[in-house]
Parts: sequence; structure tokens; C-alpha cells
Amino acid sequence: MIHPSFHAERTPRKIAYQMAETGEALTFSELEAQSNQVAHALRKLNVNVGDHIAFLLENRLDMMVLIWAAQRSGVIFTPISRYLKFEEAAFIVNDCGAKAFITSQSYGDLGQQMRGEFDSDITCLMMDQAQDGFENWHDLVSEMSTTPISDQRAGMAMLYSSGTTGRPKGILREQKNTNLDSLSPVLIAVCRDLGGMSDKSVYLSPAPLYHSAPLAAATVAAGLGATTIIMAKFDEEQLLREIEKHAISHVQVVPTMFVRLMKLPNEVRTRYDVGSLEAALHVAAPCPVQIKHQMIEWWGPILLEYYAGSEGNGVTAAKSDEWLENPGTVGRSLYGSVHILDDGGNELPPGQIGDVYFNSGFGFVYHNDEAKTHSAFTKDGWSTLGDIGWLNEDGYLFLTDRRAYTIISGGVNIYPQETEDLLVTHPKVTDVAVFGVPNEELGEEVKAVVQPVNFEIAGAKLEQELIAFCKENLSALKSPKSIDFQLELPRTPTGKLMKRHLKDAYWAKT
Repeated sequence: MIHPSFHAERTPRKIAYQMAETGEALTFSELEAQSNQVAHALRKLNVNVGDHIAFLLENRLDMMVLIWAAQRSGVIFTPISRYLKFEEAAFIVNDCGAKAFITSQSYGDLGQQMRGEFDSDITCLMMDQAQDGFENWHDLVSEMSTTPISDQRAGMAMLYSSGTTGRPKGILREQKNTNLDSLSPVLIAVCRDLGGMSDKSVYLSPAPLYHSAPLAAATVAAGLGATTIIMAKFDEEQLLREIEKHAISHVQVVPTMFVRLMKLPNEVRTRYDVGSLEAALHVAAPCPVQIKHQMIEWWGPILLEYYAGSEGNGVTAAKSDEWLENPGTVGRSLYGSVHILDDGGNELPPGQIGDVYFNSGFGFVYHNDEAKTHSAFTKDGWSTLGDIGWLNEDGYLFLTDRRAYTIISGGVNIYPQETEDLLVTHPKVTDVAVFGVPNEELGEEVKAVVQPVNFEIAGAKLEQELIAFCKENLSALKSPKSIDFQLELPRTPTGKLMKRHLKDAYWAKT
């Protein structure tokens, strides 16, 4: 059985979750008891099978208890990014139809602003000290029984997109199995079957748990009986420190974390022992080829890349040896097949770029958006995440970018990912975004916005140096015509570049 309740019986005193910074921990028996209490609390709040809740929390043990309580009570739960503005966060609570909203004292002010935007009478609860308008979460839960509720069945997450290309949208996956051990088949395939995760593993989670991949991996790890160490927030040196301290066997990161790790001084990178690592999963975006080569040289051939979305409609994966034979790939499909289609819906042969579709048998809907749901599927039932890419002769997938960020210059399609992957390897660049801006003659031209390692050197000289660097390694068509500099680029805490925020500002000037 893949569920913490099984391990609560076998290894009750084993740590299920532990906070990296404080050492605060939950054993499997404590997780079992507390998640049962919260399940009873949800029923007392009239949150029943198929009902929705939403919560806005920092990385903390109570969050994992709440997730497992919803999972065992048939509740659909929506974690909310704590980096959203209150209007966006309140929109998600309203849109998902939550019966209860839970937050913590850390986000009390934001919670109060959100509460004023709610469309209906939603029960609002707060962990730690409750503010006006909020019930005290701990007072409610502490009165509940530690035995299971009578109507247990698997709940599920309904996550919202990060809004990198528009307003956040709720993603509800098709639920084919309501048994308690029906955890994410995608992450079980990646973590256990490919990554070798088991009850002997120690997993490090450095990313915000409201996001799809970190949440799924942290739940699958506990389901498998592994211990999970949770970082409150990502810090590159702390990540190395935790690997050594806890003899971490598995970790999941995003490519921007690899970039930041490689930008550390060599004496810092070599200070820590990372020899315990058995698998380093990475997801969220294609990793720049040079950066990944450097990471494999440092950590060994343990990198396991996978490509999937919150929609859960398919997954590709590539171990290090496969990637080294096919540099830049995000892997081959683990379920069904991948198809590349042109604008007319016709299938393209290997080597040609088009829209990426999965034929995996996994369905999903965009909550309250039938039109968007319909547009994501072909008449054959294949579905897309909106990415563009191509397949090689052996079926390995290569991504080029999101369709929304394709630059059309003089009638030629340009995919910014390649230019971004090159620029971020320059020693004077910390982060970069490439997108199209208006050009009177060509329609669009390539623009780069760069976050330099040292902002004092930003200016015309560095701009020309970086443009020349691009032209030395790419065609002139793909090289930026101009480069602007910013102190920091807008990324979600899970590493996704909020390119829309940058691009919109340039198009608003026209």
C-alpha cells in the first residue's frame, strides 16, 4: 500500500516530515493521528466528499497534515501561492468554490484583504493566533478524534496555473481511482520506478509546497515511507548543507536552482559532501545544456529530468545517460505517446517543430472554462500544455518554448528558449528573459532583459558584449537586437519566469 497510514503501523516512530531550519518533525504515527483529526474537523465544517477547500500557507508541517487530511476525506484542495496579490488569491478562492479557507498568522494581513473580496460566506480559519473574522484552526482541530472518519476516500488537488501567460486557471484532473493509495501515478513512476525512491530514502524538498511538482513529490515520498526534509525557502548553499547533514538520497529542483548552484564560488560548492545523492529530479523548464553538463560532472549521472504539467495529462522522462546521448531532451513518454502537430492539426514527422500533444489516456478540465478545456484537446482526445517542440527519430522530446512566446519576425518563427539558455551561461549573467517586442518593419524583433551578476556593470558596454556573445553562438536572427537590464527578473518561487509581466510592459508602449 502506498500511503502514510500503512507506514504509521509499520514504523510509527519514523520521521515522515521535518523542517530543515528548526528540526521540528512529524512521525508517521503523528501524521496519521493529526490528519485524522483534521479530517474530522473538515466534516464538522460541513466539508464533505467532493467539496472544495483552499489554503494559503508557508512551508510548514501543518500544511502537510492538511493535505493528507483532505486526501483521506475525499476533499478537493487548492493550495494558493503566497506571492499572489490579494485580488488574484481571492479570485482563486471564489473560482474554486471553497467552503473553507485556511491561512496562518504569517499571512494574516493578506488573508484579511482576501476575505473582503470573497463572493460568498466562506468559513475562514487561521493557524497560530486568529485575527478578527477568522476562527482559530488549532482550537477546532485539537477537539477532534484521532481515529479515521467513517467515509474515507481519496481526495485530490485542484491546482491553479501560475498565470505566466494569463489569469490563473484551475486544473482538475480526471480521478479514476478513489482508494486512499491512489497517489499521483506520474510521480510514482518518476520517483519510485525511475528514481528508486523507497522507504529507505531521505528526500529534500526545497521549493514551495503549493506548487504541483513539490507537492506531489512530498506526498509520494511519504506514501512510499521515505523521510522528507522541507526547506522553508530555497537557498543554494543551504541546499548543499542539508544534503550533507541528512545524507539526502533524493532531491527535486528546477533549472534555475541548478544555475544558482553553478554560480556559487567553487570553494563553496566543494565544501559539502553530496555523495549520498542517488537521484536529483528536475522539472518545470528545460535545463540549459551547458548547465546540465556541469551539474552531471559535479553530482554524477544521477540527474533525472521529467516534463509534465499540473494537468497530469502525460509525462516524459530521461535519465542522465539518455540525456547525454540526446543533449537537451526532456525524455521519452512514460505513458502513451507524444505527437507533434502543425497549426492545422496535422502530425509532423521527426525533426519538425510544432505543438506538443500527449495521447496518454489521462484527462483533465479547466475549472469553469469549457472553451479553454475544449481548445486543449484534439478530436482524437490528445491534449496539450501549450508547449512547442519536436521529436527525434528515437522518440525523445525537445522543447523550444511556450506557444505564447514564439517571436514572429519577418514571417519567421523564433523560439526564445535557445537564446535564453545561451545567455544564462555567460559569467556576467544571473538571469535572462527573451521575448518579442514591436518592430515596424518586421512585426517583432528579439529583445533580452538581463539580470547581471553585478548591476554596476549594466550598460551599453555589457549590452554589446552580450549581443556579440549571442552572434558568436547563434544566428543573427535569434540574437537580441537590444538588451535591457533589471535588478531582478520576475520568477515564481518554483522557478517559472513570469515573462508575460515583462513582455506586456513593452507592448503597452505601442
